[in-house]
Amino acid sequence: MNIIILSDRLGAARALRLSAPSVLLALVLILAMPAAAAWITWRLVAPMAEPVTQSVDYEAIWQQALAEQQIEAPVNESQVELARMTEQLGQLQTRLTRLDALGERLTELAELSDGEFDFDSDPGMGGPELRRNRDSSYRAPDVQTIIDQLAARIDDRTQQLRLIEQLMIDRRSDANALLDFMPVDEGYVSSGFGRRTDPISGRMSMHTGIDFAAKRGTAIHAVGAGVVTFAGRKGAYGNTVEITHGNGYKTRYAHAHEVQVAKGDLVQKGQAIATVGSTGRSTGPHLHLEVFRNGMAVNPARHIAMKQ
Repeated sequence: MNIIILSDRLGAARALRLSAPSVLLALVLILAMPAAAAWITWRLVAPMAEPVTQSVDYEAIWQQALAEQQIEAPVNESQVELARMTEQLGQLQTRLTRLDALGERLTELAELSDGEFDFDSDPGMGGPELRRNRDSSYRAPDVQTIIDQLAARIDDRTQQLRLIEQLMIDRRSDANALLDFMPVDEGYVSSGFGRRTDPISGRMSMHTGIDFAAKRGTAIHAVGAGVVTFAGRKGAYGNTVEITHGNGYKTRYAHAHEVQVAKGDLVQKGQAIATVGSTGRSTGPHLHLEVFRNGMAVNPARHIAMKQ
């Protein structure tokens, strides 16, 4: 390649001869100059822009962390609430199982196994189904619904147990009120209720009780529960105990050797209250038992369990 150079100062022309490699190198330098300028400019501007870019990134990371924490908090609270409800559900199931077992046992002891009290199944329910909308899809009950159902079953079992308790108390009260306990464990009836020949005077007279001949010192038992209204010496009856049972009934235990209760004592059916003796107008050791209803003597044999 030839290059001609004209010079005004010298007034002549000069010719330069360039080889092909020299021309190629010159072209490469010319093309590389813009790229070098762009690289130098980027290196100068980047240090000033970098802090701003890093600040924006940190702010974004902080906001994202706060958002994730706000999302996770309700989830954790829900998990805690679910765990609490699950624990409560287990406690209710355990309590219901114990109530069912106790109810079945009490039903057997009270001889109520006729279906009146049932601890094996849920209480009966029913009625027409009134739908407020056309949505007939099935939805499984949640934990709170199951807890409410168990609580309702526990209330039902508790009510049944209360009824059984009241029934057994009433039965016990009625049983204690009955004057059907044998007053002496040993002995025999030596004189019945009604007209008889008096063993001392020999004349006909009215015997207002029953005589039980027994050994001296034999225990005398109350034929029913009640309150001692007299305990002490009482004329021809000798050492005597009188018990008021309620409903107009009163019993008298006469000719005792030793009195073991005092006035005002509460006694249970079958409780020992005295011992057999021969005090007062008597021909030998025996118990004279009288039963009064509304102040009138009645035949004790109608009440006590006679054991000949």
